[in-house]
Amino acid sequence: MTEAGPVRRVAPGVGRGWLGDAVTTGVTFSGAVLPELPPLTAPPLPAFPGTVERVGAVDLFVRHAPGPAGAEPALFVHGLGGASTNWTDLMALLARRLDCWALDLPGFGRSGPPADGSYRLGSHVRAVIGLLDARGGAPVHVLGNSLGGAVCTRVAATRPDLVRTLTLVSPALPNLDPRRISDPRLPLILLPGVRRVAQRRLNALDARERALGVLRLCFYDPDRIHPDRIEQAAEEVRRRTGLAHNDTAFAESLRGLVRSYLATGPRALWRQAARVSAPTLLVWGRHDRLVSVAIANRAFAAFPDARLLVIEDCGHVAQMEHPEAVARAVLGLLEEVAARR
Repeated sequence: MTEAGPVRRVAPGVGRGWLGDAVTTGVTFSGAVLPELPPLTAPPLPAFPGTVERVGAVDLFVRHAPGPAGAEPALFVHGLGGASTNWTDLMALLARRLDCWALDLPGFGRSGPPADGSYRLGSHVRAVIGLLDARGGAPVHVLGNSLGGAVCTRVAATRPDLVRTLTLVSPALPNLDPRRISDPRLPLILLPGVRRVAQRRLNALDARERALGVLRLCFYDPDRIHPDRIEQAAEEVRRRTGLAHNDTAFAESLRGLVRSYLATGPRALWRQAARVSAPTLLVWGRHDRLVSVAIANRAFAAFPDARLLVIEDCGHVAQMEHPEAVARAVLGLLEEVAARR
C-alpha cells in the first residue's frame, strides 16, 4: 500500500492512467491487482443484472456484481437523475474484494415510484435503510454519489449499525453560497411555473442531445465517455420519457434535497456528518460543476474519521471518469480498517 499525506503529488510508481495529480489527505491507495477495464476502442462493460425487491411500499431494482465466497457486502447509491448503472465500472473493479449491490432509488432507473409520492431526502433514506434491514441489518460498506452521498450521510448518522465504512463521491451536502453554485439559476426550477417551462424545453430535445447534455455536465472530459455508453444513456432517456413519474421523481427529489439544506437542529446534514462514526472516504473531482470542490475541506473537517481525495481532470462522477483511482482509494480504506482489527 502507498500512503499519501496532505500534499499535492502523484502516487509513486503509478502513471496518469488511473490517478494523475491529486490532492490527498490521509488517503491510502491499495496496491492490489485490479481487473482491466476495456479501453475506449473496445465495447464497455455491460450493466450488471438485477432484480426487483419489494421494500416497504416501493419496488426497488437492485443490481448485483457478486464477490468471492464470504466477501463483505457493499451498497452503492447513485445521484440525482442517475441510476445503478453509474457504478458499473467501479463495481467491476471492487468485486474481487466485495459483494457489490447497487440500487435504483425510488422513481429512478428501473425502480417504481414511492406509493406515497414522497421524494423527500428522508424518503430515499428510508428506502436505503429498508433495503439493508431486509437483508438482515448487518453492517455493509456504503458508497454514495451526489444526492446518494447526502442520503448515505444521513443513513450513517442515524443507523451507524448498518454502515461499516462510508465512501462519498461529490456528496450533495448543503452549500447555499450562490458564488459556489455551478448555475445560480438552478434553484429557480423549484418554482412550479419555471419547472414546467424548463421541462417542456427539455422534452423538446432529442433524447441523445439530452443524454449528452447531462454527461457533459457531469464529466470533466466528455471524450472519456464511450460512444456505446452515450447511446445507452440516450435509450434510457427514451424509456423514461414514457414513465408518468419521470419528471416528478427528478424535480421533487431536487426540491427535497434543497429543503434538507434548510433543516436545523439534529436533522441538519452538516450536524449529521459530525455524528458519523464510520471510517469515511471523501472523493471530489477538481472540476466538479455540480457540487463545488470548495466545500471539500469543510466536509473533511466535519466527518470525524475522514480521508480526502481530490482528483484533477475530473468532474462530478469520479467513479465513472476515474474508476481506478476511486477503487484503489476504497480498497486502501478497507485495508486500513482491516489492519485496525
